Amino acid sequence: MSGYGTFSDDFYLNMNLSTELDLPQNRDTVLHFFEQIQKRYPRMAHFYARERMEYVLEEDKEEGNYRWASVEQKRINSGQVNPTDFDEAADQHRLILDLLPYTLSISKLDCESLSVMFGFDYTYRGNHNELLSEALGVMPGFDKLAEAAGHPVLSYEPSIQFALDEDCKTQCRVSFETRTNAYHVRSGDYPEDQLSVYLTVRRYESLGPGESYVSEFDRLAGLCRDMVDGYLIENILRPLQQTISLK
Repeated sequence: MSGYGTFSDDFYLNMNLSTELDLPQNRDTVLHFFEQIQKRYPRMAHFYARERMEYVLEEDKEEGNYRWASVEQKRINSGQVNPTDFDEAADQHRLILDLLPYTLSISKLDCESLSVMFGFDYTYRGNHNELLSEALGVMPGFDKLAEAAGHPVLSYEPSIQFALDEDCKTQCRVSFETRTNAYHVRSGDYPEDQLSVYLTVRRYESLGPGESYVSEFDRLAGLCRDMVDGYLIENILRPLQQTISLK
């Protein structure tokens, strides 16, 4: 597993491109796009359609390490779960972005947003919200309130979003997704489920004359790695690991 995978039970690297115009939906175009991906990754052999004109090509999920890609009405998605190394997953995203102008007629003007997401999942049986508050703490303004209430925490999903350039075209967001609800707390019956940590770097607006989807992906992925290496590991991922290990 990649070095990032050592900090959680599952690690994944996703890429999403949202377009201003609807993507081609005719049979030959969609199949040709996925066939070009499959030539590079033959194990991506499971193709199916979901509702609302969403088409998916993926590898077998049972092994725990798999690739996937999908086409929606106005979005292209690509991901790899538990890659053996970062470059392995990044190469998949580069391939797909390189194919887009030729297979789906996506021009640089058609970019509404391009994003790269690092995801980390922790399997935990218990109150995810209390786990997060214990591992990361609660902001001072709420700390005394939570202490005074003296009851279990039902919702705690902090997030922060900030700009990475002066015109706010490139933005970074750190967020969490807990899967504990009031029924679990009331009954004391907690399923073994995944608590997720997401770090997303996204750029908005069309690409400029000197930009390409691949080069922009590399820039965003580099920013993601800087944030994970310089902040997320020591301040979020390791504290979560350590708190879970003590339970």
